[in-house]
Amino acid sequence: MVLLLSLGGMRRTRGWPGVSDLNYRSVPALALATAMPLLEETTVPREHPPTLPVVIIGNGPSGICLSYLLSGYKPYLDPSAVHPNPVLYRKLQETRHLPITEQDLEYLSEGLEGRSGNPVAVLFDTLLHPNADFGYEFPPVLQWRRDKQQHLPHLVLGRATPGGAWHVMEGSMLTISLGIWMELPGINYRDLTNNGKCRGVSNDRATPEEISSYYRNYVKLMGLKQNFVDNTYVTSVQKLFRGPEGEGLENGHGGLGVGGKGVYEGRESEGVDEGGGGGLWEVRGYQRVQGDTHVPFCLFSENVVLATGASDSPAQLGVKGEELPFVFHSISALGLAVSRKKLGPNSDPVLIVGAGLSAADAVLCACNNNISVLHAFRKHVDDPGLIFKQLPKTLYPEYHKVYHMMHSQTHATPNMAATSTTNGLPSMASVCSKMCSKPQPTTTNMAANGGPVLFPDYTSFPEHCVESFQPDMKCVLQGSNSLKAFKISMALVLIGTHPNLFFLKGQGQYLGLDPTKPISCKQNPVDVHPYTFECTKDPGLFAMGPLVGDNFVRFLKGGALGIASCLHKRLKKKGKLIAEGGGVGGGEFI
Repeated sequence: MVLLLSLGGMRRTRGWPGVSDLNYRSVPALALATAMPLLEETTVPREHPPTLPVVIIGNGPSGICLSYLLSGYKPYLDPSAVHPNPVLYRKLQETRHLPITEQDLEYLSEGLEGRSGNPVAVLFDTLLHPNADFGYEFPPVLQWRRDKQQHLPHLVLGRATPGGAWHVMEGSMLTISLGIWMELPGINYRDLTNNGKCRGVSNDRATPEEISSYYRNYVKLMGLKQNFVDNTYVTSVQKLFRGPEGEGLENGHGGLGVGGKGVYEGRESEGVDEGGGGGLWEVRGYQRVQGDTHVPFCLFSENVVLATGASDSPAQLGVKGEELPFVFHSISALGLAVSRKKLGPNSDPVLIVGAGLSAADAVLCACNNNISVLHAFRKHVDDPGLIFKQLPKTLYPEYHKVYHMMHSQTHATPNMAATSTTNGLPSMASVCSKMCSKPQPTTTNMAANGGPVLFPDYTSFPEHCVESFQPDMKCVLQGSNSLKAFKISMALVLIGTHPNLFFLKGQGQYLGLDPTKPISCKQNPVDVHPYTFECTKDPGLFAMGPLVGDNFVRFLKGGALGIASCLHKRLKKKGKLIAEGGGVGGGEFI
């Protein structure tokens, strides 16, 4: 793929070898860019860079799966397979000569139920894992064939190597999903990771290290590496529109964008994609090369896919003292403190805030290292919304141990006589001067009837929130009718994460179901068409994965199916696939 880039804003401090004697089709696109002379910010190129059909921002499992489907891999109904859903199976047989990406996804999805709110996600999941929610492990009913002539040129931009956030997760924890639910089409997870080892029910779950290795190897084995550009940071994505007289393109702020026509693979692009809205997308950023050297880039694309995930920005409590150096928002901080011997059995307690799985992982990490734990969370221990109530005990024994401690080792509230009160609560000065001694948990139902062995230095604080953190390493917790102050060694605030779409106008807030609120994977996901995953507020812009509410790899693959189907149908009409033809008989069986 020929790709020229306009660059500006930063000077390259180290040179790259010339590429004139190389086959440019085998060189990563941004490596080519770094071999070109940089332009000043004020320089306007006479001819703007070639236009790509698709740029994908994010190289986690969402971006990897979409790249697979855009690279000529087509899913067909396996002639030897029978789907356990007779209605769906009948529909699949009606057009079995066509790949799923060319069929009517709305028709196939009709009537299906599953654990995702996106119908195409439920469809793709039941094709890859039939009746998985009923405990069965049936083989997929799909057969993959590759037609290289149906490859759709695209780039996948990621901040590190393919795998996304899985590379920075704690390596010893286990995933919530089974390993086979983490796999992507075409390569069996167990074949790539187990090395013939037999695994039981509970250890069919995987470690982040295993998953990140699987995704990294997947890209290589499926021949996708040429689509990926690592160590890239996107800083701006904006739409460029036609000028008043068709002379070039203007950005949303009225400034001159680019002029003329773009070319890719010998075809001209008018910058207006039928069915995808007018104009082109300008994607700017930089690539980190050779240490701290930054090389800026600028790409133009007819379509942009947001596959950034949701782990960029940790949620904040918004309380006084949260910026103090002993307050952290990542579980990795706890592991680092333990490894550096800054925490141990004789340390003051660690405060863990939150009632999700990240908080539970932190509790397990602290308990395994004999570190005292204060665990505060807003919900009641019997709240039906707690994630622990949705996890089978046989698969997740460690999380049920944490939940048992949350329920049985609650703090025994002493009768504290306060000399001054505010709204019925003791004053802050009174609370901090009468700091609580080491918490004494109640012990009702502790390890009764063969229950899990409990950690004695763990104390839970249900229906409590953090009132403040104090510079002298104290935290103040507020209950329904009391304030309590404790001396702590560190605090971990693990109450979720939010996507960071800073590179979009208004941080992408206008894309949400409620444009008056920030994008949130649970409360306010990106509003997309249910079968194409195209943003309803901005045609030509797509979103998938956690951004649209699919937080599990098992379901985010449906976004890849919907987007690939939409783009192939749309661009096929314009003749912008590398070549037409090949048909079913021209493909490779996978």
